[in-house]
Amino acid sequence: MAVLALGLGTNLGNRLGNLRQAARAIGEDIGPILRASDAFETEPWGVTDQPHFLNACLCLDIDEGVDPEELLASLKAIERRMGRKETIRWGARLIDIDILLIGDRVYESPILKIPHLHLPERTFVLTPLVQILPGWTHPLTGKSLEEMSKALKGEPSPLRIGPL
Repeated sequence: MAVLALGLGTNLGNRLGNLRQAARAIGEDIGPILRASDAFETEPWGVTDQPHFLNACLCLDIDEGVDPEELLASLKAIERRMGRKETIRWGARLIDIDILLIGDRVYESPILKIPHLHLPERTFVLTPLVQILPGWTHPLTGKSLEEMSKALKGEPSPLRIGPL
């Protein structure tokens, strides 16, 4: 087994309800959730002229041999069932579910990179991920989540909203 870490984000509708609905669906479709971070309110990243997001992270145990692209397809199906519509990259969304890491696995294809390509740049992912997976170290850079988070000290700190 390997730890699977997922990042969840939403900035439309009932944001906390969206995160909770996604977590329930992930628990049913992917597997039991071992740990869930708090929800954090964050400023938009990439496209900044949109509402603030709520973000959270989940950890699950998953078979080490899981096909990452099949896992991605399952997560995208959850997003579609929840009503997500494809819009501009990094735009407003009802729900977004990203694969952040699968243990120490490194995977790259035209549609997916694991660990997530932007993981070291995103406070809105690092802050909740440190809560639930403090000892994880990036297999390519050798940096811990805490080190990556401290390197972004100039970024706005996410506002803790409370339990997911």
